[in-house]
Amino acid sequence: MKAITLLGSTGSIGTQTLDIVQSHPDQFRLVGIAAGRNVELLAQQVRQFRPEIVAICQAECLPELKAAIADIDPQPILLAGEEGVVEVARYGDAEAVVTGIVGCAGLLPTLAAIEAGKDIALANKETLIAGGPVVLPLIAKHGVRLLPADSEHSAIFQCLQGVPAAGLRRILLTASGGAFRDWPTEKLAEVKVADALKHPNWSMGRKITVDSASLMNKGLEVIEAHYLFGVDYDQIDIVIHPQSIIHSLIELQDTSMLAQLGWPDMRLPLLYALSWPERIYTDWEPLDLVKAGDLTFRAPDRQKYPCMDLAYAAGRAGGSMTAVLNAANEQAVSLFLDEKIGFLDIPRLIEQVCDRHHAHNQSSPALDDILEADRWARAEVKALSQALTQPASIR
Repeated sequence: MKAITLLGSTGSIGTQTLDIVQSHPDQFRLVGIAAGRNVELLAQQVRQFRPEIVAICQAECLPELKAAIADIDPQPILLAGEEGVVEVARYGDAEAVVTGIVGCAGLLPTLAAIEAGKDIALANKETLIAGGPVVLPLIAKHGVRLLPADSEHSAIFQCLQGVPAAGLRRILLTASGGAFRDWPTEKLAEVKVADALKHPNWSMGRKITVDSASLMNKGLEVIEAHYLFGVDYDQIDIVIHPQSIIHSLIELQDTSMLAQLGWPDMRLPLLYALSWPERIYTDWEPLDLVKAGDLTFRAPDRQKYPCMDLAYAAGRAGGSMTAVLNAANEQAVSLFLDEKIGFLDIPRLIEQVCDRHHAHNQSSPALDDILEADRWARAEVKALSQALTQPASIR
């Protein structure tokens, strides 16, 4: 039985991970969980899974959580704040930590888990995008495994099993195209928040659903693939695959191509990250190719999805630029979700902030440099967004 800890337990990744734990009680034991602010759901999870340690990131929610689980015996260790989440990440005998926290907030807990010698089931792509120059050396130093737990990188990882080190020629990341794949480009100026949150295939959190609509999610995955698999950006391509049945592909040196297929279900990559190198039987619906029907592909529209090329450019610049790209995107998406900027303002703000950072890009950033780049980029986006909301006569 593998002991695991789960960060981000009340989000989409977290609830699906707990579904796996519930379905396979003979395979997995939950040591610790951490969540953001959803006290009601977190309390339900504590009652059901009885972890040894629990953290809620929003410290003001701690008294409510204590009251909600006051009758549980024995009581778990209860912590709050970012420091509490970090403590959960490094706690106890957990062999693996599932990182389902959204955004760069997952970086410090992931680093703490690595330093504590725990394998990482990485469902938080921002950890590598922002912190790759720090995370990868730490992984090597502590001899732990970094296993991808999102669908695209899990697909690549699965396809690479048994492939010689020099056998890989190219990676192809498949993209659904998001909420606006069938919209004309000129209509994107009219996008409302509700429109961006209507993903055609996947059920995900608000931030990642907007990223999917802008194709920034795929651009971020390009950077993540570079760090995970050590391939050059010229060897990573994106293809629109509306059905989301092929989760990604690899091309080998002899032009053979390998793909991993399945229904759009995040439980599969999560289970593989937790059980690797084993395969655990499930009673999930098998993929029926006849039922799936036609599988189609097309090139992404670079005019329609400028975020994609912004991500490639940041990746090629390297250093602290990817942290700036990630932070600028997180802040811009947050402003969009709060209806303070338009959908098309997201790539405009990101591009402006990345342009301003070029002269200050650090090729080999330390952790403090990455955190400072993250802070600076968020502040820049906020400042630049003010001009977007000013009346024309004031600008």
